[in-house]
Amino acid sequence: MSRFDYILDKVSKAPVSKEPFRHIYIPNLFSAEDFSEITNSPEVGIPPASSDEDLFSKLYASGYRIIEFPGCITDQGAYTAWHQTKGLSSEKVHTACEGFGMTLRLIAPKSDVLDELNRFLTGEEFNSVLADRCGVKLSDCSIDGGIQKYLDGYEISPHPDVRAKAGTFMVNINPHNGAESLNHHTHYMRFVEERKYVRDFWERAGFADRCWVPWAWCETAKTQPENNSMVLFSPSNDTLHAVKAEYDHLRGQRTQLYGNLWYKNKPKMVQVEWEELAKGDLDAIKPPRATIKDVARAVLPSSVRDALSSVAGSGRNKPNADSFHSRKY
Repeated sequence: MSRFDYILDKVSKAPVSKEPFRHIYIPNLFSAEDFSEITNSPEVGIPPASSDEDLFSKLYASGYRIIEFPGCITDQGAYTAWHQTKGLSSEKVHTACEGFGMTLRLIAPKSDVLDELNRFLTGEEFNSVLADRCGVKLSDCSIDGGIQKYLDGYEISPHPDVRAKAGTFMVNINPHNGAESLNHHTHYMRFVEERKYVRDFWERAGFADRCWVPWAWCETAKTQPENNSMVLFSPSNDTLHAVKAEYDHLRGQRTQLYGNLWYKNKPKMVQVEWEELAKGDLDAIKPPRATIKDVARAVLPSSVRDALSSVAGSGRNKPNADSFHSRKY
């Protein structure tokens, strides 16, 4: 038993919102008492820092470590040098972005509440509920997630997530006053009319992985500024979301509970970046070449192939009635 078991019921019963894409939104995820204890814990409520160097010292002392994360670099020196001027950098993380940030994950929680919360978030019971809402089997997935802080400059342009991801969730646990009015929240988006062909291409070309696209290709339908709120969705061809953080991280940091379910069986994909999509000649993009393994499977009797597919991909195509996969575009 966990003190957070009531979260299981909330996630299980939350209705699916359809705009701008199918997702679950849960306000007031934690009880007021639990949320106060989480945000006032010493690891989340880091005291104000006097400089970037002082901030990193405080984060390291609290158990955070820099991690590889989309939209980020891992070189502290390069980040602090860039952050002094926020100018253009040769270390730009992606051609669809202007800046770069840094993400740190709490590796070793010290306070009892965060230690229990971290075990809950990575536990089988919670992730089984997530998998069920995403229409997949937990046994087909690996679990990734934790408590994270995102520093100023963090940017990830609109993207629907790669096909290898089965589910993703984000919970705002910002400790600083006025956090809801700051510019560091997730945008949930849709393609502008003239770029909807990209979504249609991803829909028909299952061999092509999905990529980041420029901000100008999309429009924001809603954001998630509310503290103690959760968003959960199963990535598809329309689940566009993005972040561009511009705020004073010395006073308080964008802080989230963040997690993913990743398919263990990851098919070979063709990587198509936005520059190629911009050309519009999408019929020229072809599936990946067949491997020896593919050829071997092709000569197997259909009954054997069906049995192998059932074992390797069980659960992916059998969503429950409350999952995200019953979509029409």
